[in-house]
Amino acid sequence: MAAPSGVRTCEDFAEFQELLRVMRTIDDRIVHELNTTLPTASFAGKVDANQTCKELYQSLREAHASREKIIKNCIAQTSNVVKTLREEREKAQDDVALLKQLRQEQTKLKLMQSELNVEEVVNDRSWKVFNERCRIHYKPPKSQ
Repeated sequence: MAAPSGVRTCEDFAEFQELLRVMRTIDDRIVHELNTTLPTASFAGKVDANQTCKELYQSLREAHASREKIIKNCIAQTSNVVKTLREEREKAQDDVALLKQLRQEQTKLKLMQSELNVEEVVNDRSWKVFNERCRIHYKPPKSQ
């Protein structure tokens, strides 16, 4: 799925999470996808399991890479905002509104960083299922 990489997604954490949820659809439905596309022993001759697994492998890699890119991009953007706010806070230590904004951005940054951990768990689960069902049909390239 092609995803917007705009700044607006990073500004609103709820929008950021919704985007990731939509992008994780392939991972959420991997078991169903494999059950409906990979043949059982009695139907083995009717479907090209090698091609099906290869396509699923490529789709998973692309989805994982694009989500990681978006998460890291938003972390970098939010880190820059936090840095700027810290610098402003040094100049105006009595500004309560600035402190509040800094705390909100720091919280958002921590939540975005935790999404990297969630992403790792989601990816590991998907690769485990993929390998269980596709290992006899398709061997991914070693470099990847």
